[in-house]
Amino acid sequence: MTITRTPRLDAHARLRALTADITDLILDRGLLPGDAMPTEQELSAELGVGRNTLREAIKVLQALGVVEIRHGFGMFVAEENLLALSDSLTFRGQMSLRHKGHEANELVDVRQALEAGLVGSAISAITPEQLAKLEATVVTMESLAADGQNFVDADKDFHRLLFEPLNNQLLSNLLGVFWDVYRTIHQGIGVRDSTRAHLAETAHSHRELLNAVKAGDKALASELLSRHFDGIREQLAAINTVKA
Repeated sequence: MTITRTPRLDAHARLRALTADITDLILDRGLLPGDAMPTEQELSAELGVGRNTLREAIKVLQALGVVEIRHGFGMFVAEENLLALSDSLTFRGQMSLRHKGHEANELVDVRQALEAGLVGSAISAITPEQLAKLEATVVTMESLAADGQNFVDADKDFHRLLFEPLNNQLLSNLLGVFWDVYRTIHQGIGVRDSTRAHLAETAHSHRELLNAVKAGDKALASELLSRHFDGIREQLAAINTVKA
């Protein structure tokens, strides 16, 4: 008799259904990040599943950043955590460099859309204190560039501070994830970003953007942020040409 794959597929479907039941339980009970969840015994009884099956579902939810296991204390609704998303996007971006960089281009598109699209709102909400922080970050970039030193941390800080006025934690986390993924792709395609000329150019581009923000020129700031990604687009296009 031919053995079909139906049982395995059914098992996957049941596991997905169980993870959905657990997330529904969290929502129905109004549990918030950091709140304790029912024990394994209580969940098993309420959901009508065995301990081993439940543990498989919990592992999936843990990997997705929905559930947090604190050994010796129990299960909790996880605090906001985008590590799983970051790891997944980083992997996809790196993998795509092996086959024409399509996903990497998509990731750059998303980051560009977020930053260029929201910078106008950030400019409307920015305070003098926040402008001063941006100024200090650019000064750091310029100083390090003059010494031929890289300034990855300052670069990341600039983009974080630029959108801080929006007071949107999810946006801040997403931008952080996309910045890290973008940086990984940037390194993966072998961009040489430690030469004095490149460092000076990068610092200057941030100075131009800061000047547009100070002037309240939303259109120019959006345009400059869009152009911010030209370099990596050219590099990805070169990959496509080589592998075509």
